[in-house]
Amino acid sequence: MSTDLDIDFVRSQFPAFDEPSLAGQAFFENAGGSYTCRQVIDRLHRFYTQRKVQPYAPYAASQAGGEEMDEARSRLAAMMNVETDELSFGPSTSQNTYVLAQAFAETLAPGDAVIVTDQDHEANSGAWRRLAVRGMEIREWHVDAESGQLEVDRLADLLDERVKLVCFPHCSNIVGQENPVARIVAMAHDVGAVTCVDGVSMAPHGFPDIDSLGTDIYLFSSYKTYGPHQGIMVVRHGLADRLANQAHFFNAGSRTKRFTPAGPDHAQVAAAAGMADYVDALYEHHAGATGGKAGPAERARIVTAMQRSHEDRTLAPLLDFLGSRNDARILGSGELGGETGRVPTVALHTARPAAAIAEALAGHGVMAGAGDFYAVRTIGAMGCDADAGVLRLSFVHYTTDSEVRQLMDGLDACL
Repeated sequence: MSTDLDIDFVRSQFPAFDEPSLAGQAFFENAGGSYTCRQVIDRLHRFYTQRKVQPYAPYAASQAGGEEMDEARSRLAAMMNVETDELSFGPSTSQNTYVLAQAFAETLAPGDAVIVTDQDHEANSGAWRRLAVRGMEIREWHVDAESGQLEVDRLADLLDERVKLVCFPHCSNIVGQENPVARIVAMAHDVGAVTCVDGVSMAPHGFPDIDSLGTDIYLFSSYKTYGPHQGIMVVRHGLADRLANQAHFFNAGSRTKRFTPAGPDHAQVAAAAGMADYVDALYEHHAGATGGKAGPAERARIVTAMQRSHEDRTLAPLLDFLGSRNDARILGSGELGGETGRVPTVALHTARPAAAIAEALAGHGVMAGAGDFYAVRTIGAMGCDADAGVLRLSFVHYTTDSEVRQLMDGLDACL
């Protein structure tokens, strides 16, 4: 089995790379939303043209639509090594987190403590902080001002038997360093707390094995993992059954409905199965006849390893380039390696206004973003002006060496 990613095959799975209007444009704002793979687009088109009726009725089009929705849930759950009814869809991760916070508000008691971080996207921070008005104590796990890292020793100082919930990101959308999730989860569980992990910035770099991570809740956004605009939420059985129902009273007994009060977007849920199709296509292409009959979670693990290897190789020259300059500060580590991995999301504090640099880069065929990216607390904690924002450069496994060179040439001209 080849361990080198066939980049030509990968890019052939994304219609955006054949789109004339995007020709010559190097896409470096993937952390805000990825391109969509053709498998998802094909499923979405089929649903809208052949299945766009209320699902689960006795007629053929309705049955087919319901079956495709069920397929998406079961295949994605299997890829992430969880039970099918532990996975729910919602309109976004921000909305899913808000709904979960309402469920916890009805379950926790005044005086219970909730730990949040200042490394999170606001979606996994603000909703939990609002529990303070219900009498819960909010404790903040602060990042290191220089490195932007969440240091585990600081968490240990916050944990005691009053802590019922620990919320933190798998990876920051600014700092880009993977947090040691399994270790953090074990520490929280030792004091009887449950954990909520925001995986939005990590899942684009490989679907997680949630059972191995051990977390009670895992959230991510499928529009950043090559799919439709949905939030995907895993809540493990032991916790789901204890939390207050947030849906219609008659849906309280359904784990897949109790945390989605608005109901699902049928077409987008069905199309999400295309993400599993894409992982399978990568696996089959690279493993061929030598890969054996690996199960869904093992296939995802093998594909993730190839994706991460390619990303590390393409990220290294960019970090070297930026590290040699004195007109931009990398927020977070400028090196690969360490206890955990680093994803190719690089935020820069620049001498020139970040928005002006992003605009100038567009003239060099580079699509990048500037702003606070809903990480106002992180940027401020690292001594930067959140109003001025940062320049963010983010890519994934379909990015090529030549596109990284195009980015560096653009930065050389625009910083």
